[in-house]
Amino acid sequence: MHRLNLTIDEELYEEARAASYLEKKSISQIVRESLREYLERKKEMKKRRNLVLEADEKDELLRILREETFSNEDEFRKKFDL
Repeated sequence: MHRLNLTIDEELYEEARAASYLEKKSISQIVRESLREYLERKKEMKKRRNLVLEADEKDELLRILREETFSNEDEFRKKFDL
């Protein structure tokens, strides 16, 4: 696990604290679950996230982030004659 410092406004914190008490879960657990659900809902970004996570070099990463369209593996192989 990684430690993450997070800044939120007072109202959101109080709501999270109340939810934590009612659900008998830590605020950290609620944040982890919420982030996991958010990333699952953003499935259209999943391919891009995976490419970023797998990028080996800074230039490759910057190119991936600039790209608006992504091709599937077959298109990639055809494009680069692999």
